[in-house]
Amino acid sequence: MDLQDLLNKPEGEGQAPKGKSPLVSLKADLDFYKEAIQEVSVELMAEGYTLFPIFVAHQHEVDLGEVILNRNELNTAWTIHASSLEEFIEKRLIDEDKRGYFEKSFKPANEFMCLFVIVPEGANFVFYPY
Repeated sequence: MDLQDLLNKPEGEGQAPKGKSPLVSLKADLDFYKEAIQEVSVELMAEGYTLFPIFVAHQHEVDLGEVILNRNELNTAWTIHASSLEEFIEKRLIDEDKRGYFEKSFKPANEFMCLFVIVPEGANFVFYPY
C-alpha cells in the first residue's frame, strides 16, 4: 500500500467525514525527513542489523524501535522510530509464520522506506519512495 492510497480514501472508508487527514502532514514530514531516514536505512543494512528496516511514524508515545526524528525537537507533526522486521516479530506484531510473506512484499529498501503508520483509527504498513 502506498501513502497516496490512504490519502485518497473516499469519505466513509475509515476516514473522518470532515477535516484534513493527519496523513497530509505525514507526507510533508516524510518529504522533509526522507534523506535522514534513507541514511539510517542504509546504516541498518550495512551494519548487518536488518535487511528489512521499518520506520514507525506516530504522533503518540510508542515503545517500538529507537527514536531517530523527534517531532518536538524538529517542530514537525510526526515522530519517526527506526525498527526492523526482527523486532516486529519479537514483539509479536508480525507472526513468525507471516515472515516469508512480509519479506516477499517488502519493496527495495534503497528505493522505498517501509513505514508502520500509527493513527488513532489503527495502524498499517506503507511504502513511500525516497
